[in-house]
Amino acid sequence: MRVYLFIAAVAGAATYLLTPLVRHLAIDMGAVGEIRARDVHTVPTPRMGGVAMLLGFAVALCMAQSLPWIGPLMHSTNQAWVILLGAVLICLLGVCDDIWDLDWMLKMSGQILISVLVSWQGVQIVSLPWGRGLITASPSLSMAVTAFLIVASINAVNFVDGLDGLAAGIVAIGGIAFATYGYVLARDQPSFASMAIVIDVALVGVCVGFLMHNWHPAKLFMGDSGSMLLGYLLTCASIVITGHLDPATMDTTTYLPIFMPILLPILVLFLPVLDMVLAIIRRLAHGESPMHPDRMHLHHRMIRIGHSIRSAVLILWAWAAVIAFGSVAFLFFPWWQVLIGFAIVIPVLTVLTALPYLLRRLPQLRAERAERAIRRGQVVTPRGQHSAGRAGLHVRE
Repeated sequence: MRVYLFIAAVAGAATYLLTPLVRHLAIDMGAVGEIRARDVHTVPTPRMGGVAMLLGFAVALCMAQSLPWIGPLMHSTNQAWVILLGAVLICLLGVCDDIWDLDWMLKMSGQILISVLVSWQGVQIVSLPWGRGLITASPSLSMAVTAFLIVASINAVNFVDGLDGLAAGIVAIGGIAFATYGYVLARDQPSFASMAIVIDVALVGVCVGFLMHNWHPAKLFMGDSGSMLLGYLLTCASIVITGHLDPATMDTTTYLPIFMPILLPILVLFLPVLDMVLAIIRRLAHGESPMHPDRMHLHHRMIRIGHSIRSAVLILWAWAAVIAFGSVAFLFFPWWQVLIGFAIVIPVLTVLTALPYLLRRLPQLRAERAERAIRRGQVVTPRGQHSAGRAGLHVRE
């Protein structure tokens, strides 16, 4: 455990120290976004924060390679370096978009090519759920499913990246939940699970280090170079674990989800995936491109009902934590205990989510009720009590 915490600390420190340098580089390269109609911020802010996160991740991997216990593991497989290569490529694609605003089809094509390359080099889902167990998928099917998951996760995090600190916090929460799952699996699948934990904790460290500069008001945005990188890394870590589970060693009574290879990456990114699906449906229903920008994302709706940027981010973090940790909790606790926890926490979060709207709406409802009472010929007392009156109507205010 201490080794993983050390790797996370190295990633966080490197990212934190490199972010100011990347900020100046972004300004020099012109990666400063203009204020658009859908943006929440009001001051032009440099982008390209993904470069700092990529560098922090690379430093953490190099440090992990030199550690006595992790080093031999990383030398025994090239998966970490394949993932790092894909991270460099996906970050470069994002940098190009941060500077020149690439067409969405060109950007999507680049994402697919990079995902296929990484899958072709061995980072792919080998075991797929079927019936009541796992089966070994064909190479072509494994590559297709892997590429689809990576591209979907990349765009899910990209869609939710609309408020200072939102995407980095959600990915960090998902990374912690997934690292917990991997830590349990490492007892039976040590090589794949331990490698995935290294990638996961480095990702969490990167997110925390960047958050120190990205919390509202942000000094630097992660841009597409950062949001695409985070979605890519989190999914690659999940694929390294769940994609290589050996069907012969799986105990379905111990691991609820024989479907974890597919479900877990989606569950830890539930909010971004939900936001992406709703956006695509909404835009297609209006005859628009699925990538057409608008102000109807979940975070935009939170601001619209009255939340501040910080409160909206914190509440969305809380929802992400409930879903991610609740999903993993099924592996540790009886299902009925987890459902009881959901039954307690979800109503509280629902009230907190709707609280600004309720506080604003209640006075309006009282005023409307008073007007209806007046029209019916009733007397409104100071305490809100009503009494009928036919003549000489008097309304106390």
